[in-house]
Amino acid sequence: MSAPLERTPSSSSPLRSVVVAVVVAVLGIATGTGLVLGSLTAVQASGIQITPLGFVVASLVLLQGVAFGGVALGYLRYRGLPTSYLGVRVPSIQDVGAVVVAYVVAIGVAISGAIAVSLSGVQAGSNQAAELGAENPEVLLLLIPASFLIIGPGEELLFRGVVQNRLRETFSPVPGIAIASAIFAAVHFVALSGGTGARLVSIVILFFPSLVFGAVYEYTENLVVPSLVHGAYNATLFTLLYVAIRFGGMQPPT
Repeated sequence: MSAPLERTPSSSSPLRSVVVAVVVAVLGIATGTGLVLGSLTAVQASGIQITPLGFVVASLVLLQGVAFGGVALGYLRYRGLPTSYLGVRVPSIQDVGAVVVAYVVAIGVAISGAIAVSLSGVQAGSNQAAELGAENPEVLLLLIPASFLIIGPGEELLFRGVVQNRLRETFSPVPGIAIASAIFAAVHFVALSGGTGARLVSIVILFFPSLVFGAVYEYTENLVVPSLVHGAYNATLFTLLYVAIRFGGMQPPT
């Protein structure tokens, strides 16, 4: 096991810690949304037609890449924290083993949640990126590698590297991971389609894989590990959707 993360114990109250974590998460989403909308508006104003693939590329780069990365690094700079606060290093053999175990568990809890929802007859919300990919399967072929290169690293940098670490300055591991996971799942409300109830169902399902991401980060203290787990998790879901559309007879939504 390597040296522990350089977390700075905070003298602030637990409530303040939660508020700061929520503000950082919302700031990341708001900044990314503003960048995406602003850039797409500018492109459309110039008379250039935006393709679904172009929209996805812009969203990935500007939201998970520029916005999440920028807000995370800005947070570190504001507090005068070193990058070692995040815990980024080349995975060890033990870390690789943790990636494999966490990936299996994350996929398992996601499938279990989907089955439970299906059996209960409750309607869940749909991921807008997956819907776009279902209508344009070539988008899914982009989302699969992007899961490892942008989505996993970008989201884990903000939500585990900053949000969870900030919470862990005042909370013990279990509540720290749980609150960070709840924040991570909740911010996906804007990325889902469907009614409020359906979106909340999807958020509850997402909460459990998020717990796995947070737990494996706490265990390994290496941000690369949950980034790989998260990337593999998303890539698996996008791959299954692509296979279902191309070879399983699944019809894209109309």
